[in-house]
Parts: sequence; structure tokens; C-alpha cells
Amino acid sequence: MHVTDDGELSTVCYRPEGLDHLMQQTNFSKKELQILYRGFKSECPSGAVNEETFKNIYSQFFPQGDSSMYAHFLFEAFDTKNNGSISFEDFVMGLSIILRGSITDKLNWAFNLYDLNKDGCITKEEMTDIMRSIYDMMGKYTYPCMKDSAPKEHADNFFRKMDKNNDGVVTIEEFLETCQKVFLYSTFMVQIFSASL
Repeated sequence: MHVTDDGELSTVCYRPEGLDHLMQQTNFSKKELQILYRGFKSECPSGAVNEETFKNIYSQFFPQGDSSMYAHFLFEAFDTKNNGSISFEDFVMGLSIILRGSITDKLNWAFNLYDLNKDGCITKEEMTDIMRSIYDMMGKYTYPCMKDSAPKEHADNFFRKMDKNNDGVVTIEEFLETCQKVFLYSTFMVQIFSASL
């Protein structure tokens, strides 16, 4: 809130950087940025979104489950300034990477999401927390039904594949190397399959 010269309270609205500047920093056109901004402003009239509002918006996409923990992790990944709010710029920069970034950019963003305490590595506990939040978000009525041990089993499997030196943490280098190999292998298999049709 802000007190005006006549002593009235008014809401301080956040103003985004110029669209031309955002076009240079993202993979969105000016028209796309205008559409995104209109949508962002309709949900967040102040021009920034706090974590509670973000969770409420995100929960609408997963009404059958509890998305609050995953939304918390996602909010922290978008809140690059660690100031407790996501500006339009924060939102668009993250969205640009997720939707249109290079494979390496997307993997770096995903690593940042999974590295919950931002210490530069992913622990088994962090990955278990991420997996549990995903299962919670999917809801109890998934088919086939998931066992309570499934998040830990997925985290264990992740570590078997990713933790190359078995030191109990996955570094960005291990993460990128393993994911890029899987991506290249998948692309190769799709090309072989397509050629055989």
C-alpha cells in the first residue's frame, strides 16, 4: 500500500519492463507477450503474484489432488530474486525456458527446480520430496493405484541412473550428462522407428 499526497491509501502496482526488452530476453514475440501480460494481469492485478495466490491458481489445474507442495517448489523456481513474489518478467523468463528453451536450458531449469535448497546438488531427500509432491498432486484416485512407497522408489531409481560417482548427491554435471544421453537415445530411436514405417 502507498499513501497518496491527499492522504488516501492506494495499491502500488508493479510495472513490467518494456516488451521490446522482454522479446530480446525470451523466445516470445511481442504479440505473445501482450497476450501473456493480459492473462497475468487478469489473475494478478498488482502485477506480481505471491506464493498463496500462485498455489490457488495452480490448484485449479489439479482439482483431484493436493498441488500445494509442488506449487511451492515451482513458485521457488520462478521466484529467481527470492523476494517472495513472481513478477511478470520472472514468469515469462521461466515460461520461455520451459516452452521454448534449448534442451540444456530446460534441463538447467529442471535441476534448479529439483535442487530445493539451492546448494548446487540434488539429494535423495530432495528428490523424494519432489516425487511425493507429484504423487500428491495427481491425487489418490490415480489408476493404477500408487503404493505409499512409490515416491521413494522413484527417487532411488533416479539416483541409480544419475549419481555416477555414488557420492549420494547428483550434481548439475551428472544431471545434464545423463539426461542428454537419454534425450539423444530417444531421438535416435524415434528416427529409426520413423524410418522403418
